[in-house]
Amino acid sequence: MSSSGVRVKLKVIPNAPRNEILGWRAEALAIKVAAQPDRGKANRELCKFLAAVLGVSSADVTILQGETSRNKTVHVAGISAAQARERLREATERA
Repeated sequence: MSSSGVRVKLKVIPNAPRNEILGWRAEALAIKVAAQPDRGKANRELCKFLAAVLGVSSADVTILQGETSRNKTVHVAGISAAQARERLREATERA
């Protein structure tokens, strides 16, 4: 995690009925995405959903590793690690 943003490890489950944060599974945040893993649809939906949850622009969410995998590492710019933890905790509690 850096001062210019935060890195988050994710376990993404595509093709879900709705977007949903399931919570932490070991060191990765499990997220269901309501899009198929076809031609980047699930990745775009993931970035859009994560940006909304964290209160940043979808352009601030970048997939660093795992473009074609369910296991991903994303970088979120414009947010501190503490802010990210708090917003993700709140989103997990609402789920």
